[in-house]
Amino acid sequence: MSFDSRSRNFLYLNMTSGKLILFCGASGSGKTTIVRYLLERYRQFSFSVSATTRHKRANEVDGRDYYFLTVAQFKEKIAANEFVEWEEVYKDLFYGTLKSEIERIWNENKVVVFDVDVEGGLNIKKRFGSNLLAVFVKPPSVEALRRRLTERNTESAESLVVRIAKAEKELQYENLFDHVIENDNREHALSQATALVDEFLMDPARK
Repeated sequence: MSFDSRSRNFLYLNMTSGKLILFCGASGSGKTTIVRYLLERYRQFSFSVSATTRHKRANEVDGRDYYFLTVAQFKEKIAANEFVEWEEVYKDLFYGTLKSEIERIWNENKVVVFDVDVEGGLNIKKRFGSNLLAVFVKPPSVEALRRRLTERNTESAESLVVRIAKAEKELQYENLFDHVIENDNREHALSQATALVDEFLMDPARK
């Protein structure tokens, strides 16, 4: 039986309370493309905006893309136990998920959707257990990832080397996630992600 998007959203409305969906993968794996597609497809989804100490890019908006904090502000929130998870990726470059962000989304009766790196994702997975769908997105190869990052033209030669090394390490953890999507073809990856999400939302045991 098939449903149009309006019928599907109505059917899910009372089955999504307290649920979370997590997509992890290296920068350039395509996880952000998948997350954006899902956010457009499911009106009951809401993106969990991460906090970071990195500099805001020209096209980014505070509170929409990230909560941009100073290093001092971030450390103050760590000390106050305001994060679900946080990580110092590089020296003074912090990323984290604020507890208040998850509470905000749940107060709107929506499903929390994460797009985070692997270490942060594994910490989130430990915290929320069966309430969470955890999906690892990987490129078809490290060389394909290198090509994607190079084509972005947002990395220096030094940062590219660091990102590739980090990605190679992260690929070792794919088996710790519920599902793995190899993103070699965009449409196929989106179809896989949609099928996994539909199954998760309809499963009464995942609540």
